[in-house]
Amino acid sequence: MSFEYEGQTIPTSADESVLLSLLRAGIHPGSGGPLCFEGDCPNCLCTIDDVSYVRSCQTPAEVAVEVSPHGRDAPPLPPLDAGAPAIAVDYRVADVVVIGGGESGLQACAAAEANGRSVECFDASTGHDVVAIYPGPLVLVRTHGGMIEVECDEIVVATGAAEIHPVVPGSDLEGLWMPRAARKAVDAGLDLGQLVSVGNVPDALGATAAPGELVRFVGDHTVSAVITATADGEVETPCDNVVVGLGLHPRTGLARMGNGMNVRVVGDALLDADIPTCPPEGIACPCSNVTFEQLDNLHDRGFTHMELLKRGSLAGTGTCQGSVCTPYLRSFLQDRGQALQAPFTARPVARQLTLSEMAAGSHLPKLARTALDDVHRSLGARMDRMGGWWRPWTYGDTEAEYTAVRERVSLGDVSTLGKMIVTGPDAEATLQRIFPTNVSTIKPGRSRYVLMLDERGYVLDDGMIAREHDDTFFLTFTSGGASMSEMWIRDWSASWGHDIRILNQTLSLGAINITGPKAAEVLARATDDELPPFLGHSTLTIAGVECKVFRLSFTGELSFELHHPAADSVKLWTALMELGADHDIRPHGIEALFRLRLEKGHIIIGQDTDYDASPRRLQHEWAVNMNTGDFIGRTATERTNRIPLDKKLVGIETDGDTLVDGAVMWSGTEFAGTVSSSMWSPTLGKGVALAWLETVTGAFPETVRIDGVEARVVPPHFYDPEGSRARA
Repeated sequence: MSFEYEGQTIPTSADESVLLSLLRAGIHPGSGGPLCFEGDCPNCLCTIDDVSYVRSCQTPAEVAVEVSPHGRDAPPLPPLDAGAPAIAVDYRVADVVVIGGGESGLQACAAAEANGRSVECFDASTGHDVVAIYPGPLVLVRTHGGMIEVECDEIVVATGAAEIHPVVPGSDLEGLWMPRAARKAVDAGLDLGQLVSVGNVPDALGATAAPGELVRFVGDHTVSAVITATADGEVETPCDNVVVGLGLHPRTGLARMGNGMNVRVVGDALLDADIPTCPPEGIACPCSNVTFEQLDNLHDRGFTHMELLKRGSLAGTGTCQGSVCTPYLRSFLQDRGQALQAPFTARPVARQLTLSEMAAGSHLPKLARTALDDVHRSLGARMDRMGGWWRPWTYGDTEAEYTAVRERVSLGDVSTLGKMIVTGPDAEATLQRIFPTNVSTIKPGRSRYVLMLDERGYVLDDGMIAREHDDTFFLTFTSGGASMSEMWIRDWSASWGHDIRILNQTLSLGAINITGPKAAEVLARATDDELPPFLGHSTLTIAGVECKVFRLSFTGELSFELHHPAADSVKLWTALMELGADHDIRPHGIEALFRLRLEKGHIIIGQDTDYDASPRRLQHEWAVNMNTGDFIGRTATERTNRIPLDKKLVGIETDGDTLVDGAVMWSGTEFAGTVSSSMWSPTLGKGVALAWLETVTGAFPETVRIDGVEARVVPPHFYDPEGSRARA
C-alpha cells in the first residue's frame, strides 16, 4: 500500500495513520510544532485527496490517495458544474451516546447496556470523529465514509484530557513531541535519536531529562537543543528530539456544547486542569498565530475576560478550537492578577467540516421552481432568477406579450408570491398591529392592499390581506419577502402572547394571473360560478380545479389571481390557454409585467424602495390609517410626518427617450435624485419612470435633466390613473 506526497510515493500499511507513514519516510507534514497524535493540535494538518484541514494523525493511511502539506500549493477549485461527491448520512436513534472509547467510556457503555439501554459509542481512534452536540440531544459524527446523526436521551462525554503543549520561543520547530505521541512513535519503531525530556515524562521512553524549567528551544527548522532554567542559570541540552510533559487540560469542548442538555462527563474529562506558567513571549495560539505581545496589547485595552480575549485576538477560533491555547489564555489572565477563569463558551462545530459534509442529507435546489417551470421552458421562455425563484423573463416577444395584456388576455405565473394563512382567536388583533390599516373593517370575501412597516416606519414589504372568516385571513407578500414576512409575524405575535396559527403555503399553492380586457370572458367559460367583484375573493371551481379567486390588478387591466394546489397548476394553465385560444391568449413574462405595472405606477419592493422608504416618501399615505390604533412603526410615522419632506417617489415623463434605471437626475447643477424604474410606453407614446426626487434649495423641482434629457416631474400614475379598466 502507498499514497502520493508531493510526487513521492510513501509506502504504508493498513494499520498506520497518514502521519506515522510520513514520519517513517522522514517527513514532518506541518510547518513544525509539537506532535500529539490525538487530534488536539494543528501541527499535523494535511490536504488529503483535495480536502484541507485534515488531521493526518487520525486519518488511516489506507483511505488516502494524494497527500500534500496543508496550505501549500492548494489544488484549484473544481468547476462550478463539477458537483461534489455525495455524502451519505446514517440516521440512528439510541438511549445513550458515549463519546470516547477509553477506559471510562467503555465502562459507561457497559453500565448502560447492563441496564438494558441501547448505546452508541464513538471514538476518533476508530474513525468516528464527534464534531458537535446540538439540542435534542443530537450528536453529529464524521467518518471517512460519511456522516452519522444520532438522536438520543443521554450523552456521556468521556473525551479524556489533552496534554498541554509548550508555548515558548522555538515551539514551532520540528522534533517536538508530547509524551503520548513519543510513546506511539517509539512503539512503532521510529528512531528518535538523542531524546531529551522536559517536565513530567514517563521513564519508559528512555529520554535524558533536562534539568529545570523550560525556557526555549533552539534550532534551525529542526530542534537541536533545549534551554532550561535552574537555580544556577540557564542550561543548554543538545538533542535530536524533545518530549515535553507539562500536565493535562480536560477536553470539555463537547461537554460545554451540551450545556443545559442531558450530558454527563466522566473520566479524565473531569480533571482539574493543570495551568501552565505564563511564558513572557512566544505564540499562544498556533492556529491563528496569536502572540503574547498581541494578548498584552488587548489586555491593556480592556479585554480582560476570556470571551473578550478570544474575540479580540481570534485565539481559540482556529483548527484546534482552543485545545492548545486555552490553558495559556487562562494562565495569561491569572498572571495579570485576575481570578482563574473558566474556558470560553464552546459552540458547534468542534472540527472543520467540508461544505458537502455540512449539507449531507439535505436536498434543496439552489433556486425554487414553480410547478409550471417545465411549461415555461417548453414555450421557449428565457428563464431568469428573481426573488429566489426561476421565473420566465420573456417568451421571446415581449412586445407581443405586453399587447396581449393591454388588448386581449394573457396568463402570468405568479406562484412565487408569498402565501400565508393566519387564523385563531387573536388573528385580527395580530394583523391590526402588524399592518397600518383597520383590519376590522375588512369583511369576509373582501381584500385590501397593505404595507408592512418596521419600527422606524420604513416599508419592509407589501401585499394583500383577505378575510375568509371572522378569525381566518389569507395574506400575500412579494416573492422575495415571503420568508422574512412569515418570521416577522411569528416573532411579533409571540412577543404579544397572541393565540394564532400560521401556515405558510408559498410552496404548496400555485397561482396564475389571468389578465386583460377579455379575462372575465375567458374565465366565465371555465366556471359556472359568479366571479368576485374588484378586491373581492371567493373559492370557485375553475376548469375542474378548486381555486381561491382574487380580483385585483398589478397590470392595470381586469385581472384575477387563481390560487390553487400546485399539483394542479399544469392542468389549470393548459385549460385556460385552450379556452382563450380564440382571443389569441398568450403568456407574459416578467419583463412585460414590469412594463405594465410601471405604466400604472405600482412599486416593486427593493427596486423602487430603499432602506428608508416611508409610506409618505413613497406617496402611499393612503395605505396608512393613523386612526386605527397602535401598529408597528406608528410612533416613527407620527414623528416623521411632522418633518418637512426631503425626498419622494415621483413619476417622470420624457418625449421620445427611454431612461436608464439608476440614472442620476439634476436640477441645474444640483443633484436631484435617481431613477428607480423606467421604460418606453408604447400605449402612452412617451418614456415613463419612477424616480426618487430630492429637494433642491428647499423645494421639489418640476423638471430635471437625466443623461442630458429634459424630463417632467408628474404624479406616479401614468396609465388609467382612475383605475377604471381594472374595475371594469
